[in-house]
Amino acid sequence: MKLEIHPKAKALIFDLDGTLSDSLPVHIATWHKVCAELNCTFDERIVVEMTGMPTIQFAERIKAEQGLAIDAGEIVRMKQQEFWRNMDKIRPHDAVVDLMKANYGKIPMAVGTGASRQSAMLQLQALDIAHFFDVIVTADDVTSHKPEPETFLRCAELMNVPASECQVFEDGEMGMQAAQTAGMILTDVRPFVASPFSKN
Repeated sequence: MKLEIHPKAKALIFDLDGTLSDSLPVHIATWHKVCAELNCTFDERIVVEMTGMPTIQFAERIKAEQGLAIDAGEIVRMKQQEFWRNMDKIRPHDAVVDLMKANYGKIPMAVGTGASRQSAMLQLQALDIAHFFDVIVTADDVTSHKPEPETFLRCAELMNVPASECQVFEDGEMGMQAAQTAGMILTDVRPFVASPFSKN
């Protein structure tokens, strides 16, 4: 079994965190550190349930569940600063990146991510893969985030390819829902990548 391009696909759209980038262990460690600084604990199930959503939504949930007085925007700032400091720990998911590289120049390709543009570009540059993509759509470029389909529909629009002919590679439940709502071809990459939750 290996990752393959669907025969009907005319363009490829890749999620970033957990799909192209093996970043979830770094995100989880970062959230633990931030929560420790805020004298609360981080429940890792939040990552399972919310992967693909923007950081502000994680921060708002943590604030509500932990009863924190701090502004959610400040939690986001703390989290991003800590994550950016640990960018060197991020590794590629080879199965996905190898497929992407093998098809560079053959078919339009985009990144559709719930990360901020700064975080997305820092990750793509750390992995040295930013130049492979025709289009990069981030949380800063849309108003409705995953599980809404706007991120992926924007990718299709910018590549000038009908949604039904775009193949989405995703690891997150929210992103998969977005791809299905958009009417796109969905590939769940989880069988091909190691997950920090695979032992749970």
